[in-house]
Amino acid sequence: MHDDSRLKIHSTLSSILFATAIAGVLSITAAAIFSFSLLSKMVERMVSLSVGIMLSTSLLHALPEAFESGADPRSLFACLLAGLLAFFLLEKFAILRHSHHHEGDGHHHVHGHDAHEAGKAGWMILVGDGLHNFTDGILIAAAFLANPKLGLVTGLAIIAHEIPQEIGDFIVLLNAGFSRTRAYVYNLICSLMAVVGGVLGYYTLENASNLLPYVLVFASSGFIYIAVSDLMPQMQRRATWRETIPQVILIACGVILVLLVTGQH
Repeated sequence: MHDDSRLKIHSTLSSILFATAIAGVLSITAAAIFSFSLLSKMVERMVSLSVGIMLSTSLLHALPEAFESGADPRSLFACLLAGLLAFFLLEKFAILRHSHHHEGDGHHHVHGHDAHEAGKAGWMILVGDGLHNFTDGILIAAAFLANPKLGLVTGLAIIAHEIPQEIGDFIVLLNAGFSRTRAYVYNLICSLMAVVGGVLGYYTLENASNLLPYVLVFASSGFIYIAVSDLMPQMQRRATWRETIPQVILIACGVILVLLVTGQH
């Protein structure tokens, strides 16, 4: 193997390790700060910024990268459809499980009510987070292998989405009886699964480059689904001009940020 090839391999792997570690630590730390200080306005603004980053990463960079790879367009569109339906079903399962657990209780719990279930919910959140972060690591690895700039914006999109999500997770953990320090440390440990996923993704996808376009399309389907079905409906609940104008500005900021990072005009 030539020295240039070795250097490129080490550079790509180092970038993946750095991006997955930073994405995990930064999102967890930011979520902890917002959760513990209850900066609700900042969280609302983060949702708008996330929409701009996630949609522009998917539609302006990841999907064009996948379709320019030479893979069969019909297969890529099928993968996009499968991804959207898969995320729909995953969300359905999560909503049904949540509704079943709280069915008929009106959420008016007295102190100590359902503590055992709350504790189990806390550990389930951590397990789910670990698996989610592991998947994020694979997606970041796939993006870096396709294009270093795509790796950067994918990491950025994951951070932007993870912060609001992790805030919800922190609230569940605190409700389950975890102390603030314990909730933060355990979440931080779970975030390291992104590094594991990144390394595994690098060594797996490097030797199966034909899978890269499909991984990028599947990742894009997740970003698009989350932005359109979850984040944007939250924003629509605030219909006044006073709320709408900042939302539009922040979405535009997210798009511009991605364009600046990728060097597109």
